[in-house]
Amino acid sequence: MKRIFLMALCALTLGFTAFADEGMWLLPYLQKTNYEDMKAAGLKLKASDIYNPDGESLKDAIVIFGSGCTGEIVSPDGLLFTNHHCGYSSIQQLSTTEHDYLANGFWAMNRAEEIPVPGLSVQFVRKIEDVTAAVTEGITDATPYEESLAMIENRIDEVTKAWSAEYPGKKIVIKSFFGGNQYFLFVMEEYTDIRFVGAPPSSIGKFGGDTDNWMWPRHTGDFSVFRVYAAPDGITPADYSAENVPYKAPVHLTISAKGYKEGDFTMIMGFPGTTTRYMTTYEIDEMLDIANPNRIRIRGERQDILKADMDASDKVRIQYSDKYANSSNYWKNSIGKSQAVRKLGIRDSRKELEDRFTAWAAADPSRAKYTRALPLIAESKSVTAPIEGDMQIMYEAVMSSIEMAYIAAISTRDIPEMKATAPESVSAFIASLYKDYNESTERKVTKRMIELLMEMMTPENMPSFIQSEVTDRFGGDVQAYVDWLYSTSVFANADKLTAYVNGENYNEEALAKDPATALYMSTAAKYMELYQKIQQEKLRFAEGQKLLIAGLGEMEPDVKRYPDANFTIRLTYGNVKPYSPADAVFYNYFTTLEGVMEKEDPSNNEFIVPEKLKELYIAQDYGRYADYTGLTKKEIKAGAKHLNTCFLSTNDITGGNSGSPIMNAYGQLIGLAFDGNWDAMSGDVLFEHDMQRCINVDVRYVLFVIDKFAGAGYLLDEMTIVW
Repeated sequence: MKRIFLMALCALTLGFTAFADEGMWLLPYLQKTNYEDMKAAGLKLKASDIYNPDGESLKDAIVIFGSGCTGEIVSPDGLLFTNHHCGYSSIQQLSTTEHDYLANGFWAMNRAEEIPVPGLSVQFVRKIEDVTAAVTEGITDATPYEESLAMIENRIDEVTKAWSAEYPGKKIVIKSFFGGNQYFLFVMEEYTDIRFVGAPPSSIGKFGGDTDNWMWPRHTGDFSVFRVYAAPDGITPADYSAENVPYKAPVHLTISAKGYKEGDFTMIMGFPGTTTRYMTTYEIDEMLDIANPNRIRIRGERQDILKADMDASDKVRIQYSDKYANSSNYWKNSIGKSQAVRKLGIRDSRKELEDRFTAWAAADPSRAKYTRALPLIAESKSVTAPIEGDMQIMYEAVMSSIEMAYIAAISTRDIPEMKATAPESVSAFIASLYKDYNESTERKVTKRMIELLMEMMTPENMPSFIQSEVTDRFGGDVQAYVDWLYSTSVFANADKLTAYVNGENYNEEALAKDPATALYMSTAAKYMELYQKIQQEKLRFAEGQKLLIAGLGEMEPDVKRYPDANFTIRLTYGNVKPYSPADAVFYNYFTTLEGVMEKEDPSNNEFIVPEKLKELYIAQDYGRYADYTGLTKKEIKAGAKHLNTCFLSTNDITGGNSGSPIMNAYGQLIGLAFDGNWDAMSGDVLFEHDMQRCINVDVRYVLFVIDKFAGAGYLLDEMTIVW
């Protein structure tokens, strides 16, 4: 059985494919699975230059930035590039109405001016190890699935403890791949002293806003700059201290200012978050009919409320800018994904594959176990899909949208202990909770979210406060309930909570009985009740998915397969390429500063162009960052030139790849990946070779903004730039 299991893994990882641009590849298999294809496509490096298990390589310049993005080290002194939208929450956190770094940008003109960002960290991958054999030892086809999961959990704990002892101070992370058919261990090193170095104003870094999000052509200077600091030795991670020094990076990326042309080899290394490339028709139905419609409606209505208040007040704009951006990103993604999945007929193609798989499994008694795969998934989804839909509604509408209720839950948990152990910290704690909170905005959001909860959920699955408070106390009048909630709750605003906590009538039991706490806790209780209700069915789904993925590896052994993204480091390679989304429509592979000027609309906050940028454009003051692609010798001689802003490549990315370096054939940085294109929004489900494109900000535009626009060209002195 062990031999058969390992052969199945080989089928999953060591086959052949004709499509060089698809795939989020695991680095340890680079030499065996991808290197020859990459060389044929134009790569000029050795495999060990990219990933070297026994030494330093490009991998060591790539980091997890924060909790959901990628960044890259671009100097020996820990200077780091990532996207503007990745740094957005940190920039927002540091902004005030007096120092509005979102609107105006910021540049440290020396290292003393670099601003510490509390709570921000980056993580390096120090080692990767295949631990499948250790984790699955003793498990056979005869082992009941639940029993195998318990065995695996115990083994993961044992392996983690053993590696933690060998690598003290580092994080040991073990993740499953191919639906639980394979396991890799990652040794991670986290740095927590990260300082803000600079970012352009949002009129550059977020140019186009929601309108251009997921769209091409794009003209967004989506980048920000940070620096990693370490202990005084320059190597050891340390919490913030004035004594810390810039991280002494053993590897940093060389930057190429030479540009690119159509067909050039490109590769991206980063941390893609989640894909569902093995999604079945049952899951597609759930996505199209339940999950995406829920997300689109709830987030859309909340965003309308936030946007109106943000437009009316600079203070509210700063408070809610990050929340709005985080919400709207996958709201629009869900709209585009549903449209693309339907347009491209992905469900039909998956149904055809499932039919072939069913016939293949039934054709040979030795494949009998695989006949269970799709029925397990189908039976599971018939039970879980409607319940998970109600859970999603509760999470979207209450747990992540009604901020007063969330604050109540956190405060009820933490304030009593603070008052007992560190009473001097309570006021600062409350201030932090309400820093990005506006009561009048929250009242509007709360009313509409509760209305949606009552309109959209199955009645028997609603949280108890709907019946006990909204219905019984107020006869179903949501507005009356919300007015009572905010007038009664001590969590309505920071002043009210501070006065109560510091007053003579403070009672921690009363905090737990506050109507805002009751709202959140009754919702959380119902959510957990439904979660427990479907756990057995979710196990059936997981077992079916594991069998399906393993079976596909046996059914099509010549197909090179890669595991779904799970926020572990991956490599994707492709080339610079335009595309044609429809008849008579052609999109070139790069955009220029001229397009920024063409889109300018002073009446629309998304398309405002800074005066300094216009001055540089009018003067054609592009310096060494100019490009001449598409111009004739005569035009160039006459002084014609342009400044590229963004470009397209066929690299396979998803959320989490934001901020990833896109590199040329020599491993040199030519841009930062930041988006996908609307015509292939189904990319998390299926890579569409003709349509799918990765949108990247040109590194020359990044350097131009730092140097010419911001006057922070001194930063370029510490970078390694090939001109």
